[in-house]
Amino acid sequence: MSAFLLSATRTGKDPRTVWRRLLVLLAVTAASLSAPNALAQDAATTREAAKHFQRGVSLYGEADYRAALVEFKRAYSIAPNATVLYNVGEAEFQLQDYAAALNTFDRYLAESPLTESHRAEVDNNVEVLRTRVGRLIVVSAPTGADITVDDQPAGKAPLDRPILVSIGRRKVVASMPGRPPISRYVEVAADDNVTVALPLPVPAEADTTAASPLDEPRQSHIGSTLRIAGWIGTAALAAGAGAFGFLAYSESSQLQQDRGTFPVANATLVHDSNLTASYALVADSLAAAAIVLGGIVLVSTISSASSPARGAASEVHVGLGPTSARFEMTF
Repeated sequence: MSAFLLSATRTGKDPRTVWRRLLVLLAVTAASLSAPNALAQDAATTREAAKHFQRGVSLYGEADYRAALVEFKRAYSIAPNATVLYNVGEAEFQLQDYAAALNTFDRYLAESPLTESHRAEVDNNVEVLRTRVGRLIVVSAPTGADITVDDQPAGKAPLDRPILVSIGRRKVVASMPGRPPISRYVEVAADDNVTVALPLPVPAEADTTAASPLDEPRQSHIGSTLRIAGWIGTAALAAGAGAFGFLAYSESSQLQQDRGTFPVANATLVHDSNLTASYALVADSLAAAAIVLGGIVLVSTISSASSPARGAASEVHVGLGPTSARFEMTF
């Protein structure tokens, strides 16, 4: 025991706090060994539960509350004992998981005898914990959706009661097979009753349905608009081809005139030649684009006359560059 106190002093802990923890843990251990339900356990099971319990006591004494909580819960799952619930609640309290500690201490008070030595202490803890929790009311989640709070299961929707949570910022998630999950972050203060709406979105495949007869006028209008745009684009391309063709012809005439002039600078001839070639290339590209687009729109127009649904699905994509043109159309 003196070695334990020396170790605690070196780590900077208050020796009085360490003494209190040690006395509590020794009392809990003694109560666990004398509990009636422990006597009813098979000897091997009892030894296994005691091993986890004693390991939890050691870890709690070292302030490793998270590991101690795991050991205490394992001991309780092997050999349920109200005394172990006291240890579970103490570890949860130290981890500031106030909602879990309050639930555990309520179970302890319900399951432990009235003569249990820690009941008065637990009653005080419960009073403190009630000022450190709030409640979440989950609504709008489809029936059967899994609800979690801070990644811990809280039940399936619809929940029959509010969820007790620790104060602070809480993450609430609703999930269901075949649907994308939805999450909300909420701030919970003491005694709050916060309502959280978690309407899961409808699966994407459920949105893809066959077009109804009522949709046909709208689709036909869209297809007609696309065809009109296609004809306008064809006309614009043709006009552009004519304009650049005229420029190419003018530059070609200027080039011929400069060549007949003497003297003439070579740079002038090169300039006129380059402009003529560039204008001619653009004119040819626009003319080819007008022919292609006009042909596509013409086919789409003819197809729409016999199959409005096909024409309604027409899409035209036109891309133009100084020396290139790109066309895509689906119908």
